[in-house]
Amino acid sequence: MRRRPRTAAAVLLGLLLTLIAASPALAAGYRYWSFWDGAGGTWAYATQGPSTARPADGTVYGFRFSVSKDAAAEAARPRAAADFEAVCAGTPAADGKKRVAVVLDFGVPEDAPGGERPPQDAPRTACAQVAPEATAAEALASVAKPLRYNGAALLCGISGYPRTGCGEPIADPEPGAAAPSASASGSASAPAGSGGPSAGLVAGIAAVVAVAAAGVWQSRRRGR
Repeated sequence: MRRRPRTAAAVLLGLLLTLIAASPALAAGYRYWSFWDGAGGTWAYATQGPSTARPADGTVYGFRFSVSKDAAAEAARPRAAADFEAVCAGTPAADGKKRVAVVLDFGVPEDAPGGERPPQDAPRTACAQVAPEATAAEALASVAKPLRYNGAALLCGISGYPRTGCGEPIADPEPGAAAPSASASGSASAPAGSGGPSAGLVAGIAAVVAVAAAGVWQSRRRGR
C-alpha cells in the first residue's frame, strides 16, 4: 500500500515532462513597429500606446520597424537622434496648434517581411502640427499616411509599410536583424505575451497536479 503514493508521484512527473516537452517553443522575437518617447533627447520605450499618448508642444516621438526580442526589454531603437529642434526648426509655432517631432525608422532589409523592402534606408523625420488635444497617433497620421491597424488597435503599418503582417512571432530572428538594445517598459504598439509558458500549458499542468493529488490522497486513504 505504501508504494502507491510513490507510483502516483512518478506518474505525475512523467505527465509534467510530457506537457513541457509538447509545448511550443517561445518566440525568439517579433516583427513590428515599436513606439519611443524622445523626452530629454534620448529614446525610451513608450509607457503607453500612440492612440492614448497626448504629447505636449515640443515632444519628439520615434517609431522603429524591426525584428526584436521581447518588446519590454530588448526592442531596437530608432537610428536617428531624438532632437525636436532638428526636426521642427523650420515649422514656426502657431496659435491653437502644437508641434510634435516624428522620427520614422523603417529598419533594415533583413527585417522586412518576405517580398518587401523598407521604403527608404535612412530614418525619415517630419514635424506634425496638430490640435492641442491630438494624440500621438493623430500626429503620426498627419505626416505618415496611410496607417494600418489590426482589430486590437495594434499599429501594423506606417506609410504603407509593411503591406501585410502585424507583430508576428519569429522563431529564429533572421541573420542581420537589428541588434536589440535595452529599453524601459511596454507599449500598446508592441506585441505582448512573450517570456513565459503558455496559458494552455499552465492549465494542463494544474489539471495534472489536481488529478495526481487526488490519486495520492485516495491511495493513502485506502492504505490506512
